[in-house]
Amino acid sequence: MLEIKDISFTYIDKPVIENVSFTITKGQNIAVIGESGCGKSTLLKLLYGLYDLDKGEILYNKKPILGPKRNLIPGEDYIKYLAQDFDLMPYITVEENVGKFLSNVDRDKKQARVQELLEMVEMTEFAKVKAKYLSGGQQQRVALARVLAVEPEIILLDEPFSQIDTFRKNSLRRNLFRYLKDKGVTCIIATHDSTDALSFSDETIVMKNGNVIAKDSSKGLYENPPNKYAASLFGEVNELKLSQLIVLETEEDAALLLYPHQLKVVDNGIMKAIVKQSYFKGSHYLIKAAFERRAIFFEHDSELELNQEVTLMLA
Repeated sequence: MLEIKDISFTYIDKPVIENVSFTITKGQNIAVIGESGCGKSTLLKLLYGLYDLDKGEILYNKKPILGPKRNLIPGEDYIKYLAQDFDLMPYITVEENVGKFLSNVDRDKKQARVQELLEMVEMTEFAKVKAKYLSGGQQQRVALARVLAVEPEIILLDEPFSQIDTFRKNSLRRNLFRYLKDKGVTCIIATHDSTDALSFSDETIVMKNGNVIAKDSSKGLYENPPNKYAASLFGEVNELKLSQLIVLETEEDAALLLYPHQLKVVDNGIMKAIVKQSYFKGSHYLIKAAFERRAIFFEHDSELELNQEVTLMLA
């Protein structure tokens, strides 16, 4: 088990992580989401031991993970960290980069391991190509294979798909997270992409201003976000009152956080909005409309006319 106990970290005079606590059990995939500058990347670096804590402690199986003041070479053998800069060696080949930290005692075993990882990241055809000739997305895939080469117990991934084309990203995510589950590797991924959380993570941690403001199953957090900030990390969100959608029979009102698919156009609703833009999304249109001098979003199966008035209700 990985235990983070009341940790804080300050960079120069600015608090970056403040009083963060949570636990992660072996084999879980955890997504860390939040706006840029919220502390996601710093949290991963602290978990890896790249920085010294101001206070608190990080434990793995009751053993502390220590920073550079206590470890001459930061990091632990059982943890691997993939930073956003990849850190590949440009003048050696892809297969040499992936096998860099593998033992040379059994050459056949080493080659088989490299081949397995290159297949997972779909880079086998580039095995003999020097890293400097690769695109950013290709380098990112090679870096991912390299951190998995000496199989870790914990892997920390900082925006690992940021430079990879969408069509390739979907396949790679499926391959990677299935591999980690099969091997029982604990994964913590800092990401801006809600797909990483909703489709592949067991739990999601929401960060804001260096604090953890929510931690729950990814499905539970999506369906019951604690506030608009958390909901907005999964896409557009509307903040409305129940009384704006239906006629209440009591004086009690409720605040609602609604995703676009939770609103629909009807003939006899009480909520009137003016269409301002239609965005084609393939299977549907995302409609931006004006309601009480603010923007709201809802989904519709066809494009709507500019400045058309529509009435809405809960889908």
